[in-house]
Amino acid sequence: MANETAPIFLVHTNGDPIVLTIVGRASYLNCAPVSQFFDKLLKQGRRRFVLDFSRCTGMDSTFLGLIAGAAMEAAKATPPGVLSLIGLSPRNLELVRNLGLHRLLCVDCGDFQMNFSPDQARALITPDEQELANARLILQAHQNLVAADAANLGKFQDVLTFLKAQTEKEATAGK
Repeated sequence: MANETAPIFLVHTNGDPIVLTIVGRASYLNCAPVSQFFDKLLKQGRRRFVLDFSRCTGMDSTFLGLIAGAAMEAAKATPPGVLSLIGLSPRNLELVRNLGLHRLLCVDCGDFQMNFSPDQARALITPDEQELANARLILQAHQNLVAADAANLGKFQDVLTFLKAQTEKEATAGK
């Protein structure tokens, strides 16, 4: 039986913008499919995303770094794309602002109507991740946070140092 407390990412990809709904807690433990989702759709030329946090119970820096990276990639496109965050709880909004991401993302951009029936959504599935791939994802997410706001380097220097060493060690051992 599936863990009912496990976070689920629901996506609506048929419209513009694409909507991603976060249900539960978004963290380094479950964000790999979201990273793959953004990579795939950005490569397909999709550039407008709305992330609905109204059912999100919390998130960590890895998930926020992943969002920051997707926003930076979308902004590089011609024409530039945008990631909008809606339905943020006060705590989640505080996390976004504390990391300076409100300058990179469109935060709580108004009355976006989300008239989707439940049968239109599909869940992103978390694949079995190798430890090295997961460490690389977490490292990249935190590098994105530093790229988004240089003040974040002091907050994540220890994490970055540890993850760089871990990924280099595991990559060398895997050869």
